[in-house]
Amino acid sequence: MQGSLAAETSAAAGRSRPPDWELRLSAIGCIFGLLLILLILVDGFETMVLPRRVMRSVRLARYYYRATWRPFRWLALHLPPGKRRETLLSIFGPASILGLFVAWVVGLTIGFAVIQWSIGGPLNMNPPAAKAGFSTYLYMSGVTLFTLGFGDITPSGAVGRLLAVIEAGTGFGFLAVIIGYLPVLYTSFSARELQVALLDARAGSPPTAGQLLLRVARSSHTPELDPFLAQWEAWSAQLLETSLSFPVVCFYRSQHDNESWLAGLAAILDTCAVIATGIQGIDSYQARLTFAMSRHALVDLALVFKTPPCELCDDRLPTATYARLRAMLAEAGMVLADGPEAERALRELRSTYEPFLQALGDFFVYKVPPFMTEGRTVDNWQTSAWTRRVAHLEELGGAPADEHFA
Repeated sequence: MQGSLAAETSAAAGRSRPPDWELRLSAIGCIFGLLLILLILVDGFETMVLPRRVMRSVRLARYYYRATWRPFRWLALHLPPGKRRETLLSIFGPASILGLFVAWVVGLTIGFAVIQWSIGGPLNMNPPAAKAGFSTYLYMSGVTLFTLGFGDITPSGAVGRLLAVIEAGTGFGFLAVIIGYLPVLYTSFSARELQVALLDARAGSPPTAGQLLLRVARSSHTPELDPFLAQWEAWSAQLLETSLSFPVVCFYRSQHDNESWLAGLAAILDTCAVIATGIQGIDSYQARLTFAMSRHALVDLALVFKTPPCELCDDRLPTATYARLRAMLAEAGMVLADGPEAERALRELRSTYEPFLQALGDFFVYKVPPFMTEGRTVDNWQTSAWTRRVAHLEELGGAPADEHFA
């Protein structure tokens, strides 16, 4: 009698206690959900809030951009160069932010749903159901994260209620912080593009060092080069700071197809390289400072996007073009240093930044502008949607400087 009662008690205890494999599965699910939540929260903080470069290679945002930019870039390269390609590429930057935001939210929803499902907490369901599957917990997690408060499915256990409160607070705070930092991205983009737009009338469209120096020389405003280059030194420092903090801003493209932050950076580096190798009557101190800051920004951006320098780059300033530039500048009253040493020094300076320019240009599908344009050019401000060229405006800009190329 006693033996039979003991056997029944033991069997009942075995039925009430989950098997060991279920306990292990529950523990694994809780750990997975917790790690997923922590990973997303840390990734969101590092991507949107932390104002410095993150050296850690294991990041959700990094994998996300690798997985999305490659097919997007491949698709763009299969379109002919022109408006359609640029329009497609201009979509990626803003769309990627929205996609990353959605990925974070989905990840948080799944993470909390996995934890609730793993602990198997009881639920109050309307209408009642015999058993709640993972889809039910996923739905409850989404309703809780967005604080919708439908009330059709709610946790009834103490642990489940605690998790629901934590999820609601996490969702509310996470969404508020991420959305609140979106204006910071657009402020950085606007500040960058302001200086790029100002380069149009000074260096042409696209901007080139040859046009910049020729227009300065022919207008007899050589003393204004130093304050101009000082502005671009500050711009390069700002580009470095914002791009390290928010690399996604580099994917935002300029309003005009023949303008870009990379083209502006190339024109300024080329200009500083020419001045640093010697121009009679021009102090090269500010040019060297701007060159150092601009190259620093360029190289660090190459490190951020893991674009090694190009080994076989096109020669952007052949000897014949360099001789023509020297002659045109001399005619305008700006005399470059003479002799093979000056050309060799310029070539050495160019070798320190042109490979990085080309690598970033290939990565972002930007065409790096030449050192100087061939043929007559028209600035963006001289055209409109109704006329190819506005009459009587050529003498106000730099277009006449191209007559020697015709």
